[in-house]
Amino acid sequence: MSYRLERSLFIPKPRREVFAFFADAFNLDRITPTSLRFHTVTPAPIEMRPGTLIDYEMHLYGVKLRWKARIAAFEAPFFFEDEQVKGPYRRWHHRHEFEEVPGGTLMWDRVDYEVGFGPLGALARRLFVGRSVEKIFDYRNEALGKIFGS
Repeated sequence: MSYRLERSLFIPKPRREVFAFFADAFNLDRITPTSLRFHTVTPAPIEMRPGTLIDYEMHLYGVKLRWKARIAAFEAPFFFEDEQVKGPYRRWHHRHEFEEVPGGTLMWDRVDYEVGFGPLGALARRLFVGRSVEKIFDYRNEALGKIFGS
């Protein structure tokens, strides 16, 4: 079964500046909860464009995991999409959109994901995975607010 998480955040900075922050793959390390011990493994520089592969490491529920993402679409400064190639989810597709609005940028996240493992995965999603994904994005918005002063 597929699930969707959507978040938006107003950032009082120009769209090009906000997009540039997200186009630097290493900034994901800065806006991910420290409890996940998340870090980018792919060496710098990482050129963001369709087909770029990026490797990450993180700890999820105490287990060290590798995550490989592919940039599926990239159209600066409007949007980009990444999708999991290898990682903890059966499917993960994340679209980042950036809309120029009066006084700054409205950023949208839309994540479509599947947990896998049939009924057991559905139960895990209901008990803790869904809340964990939501908490990651809540933390991310708080971190972005501190970074950009929103």
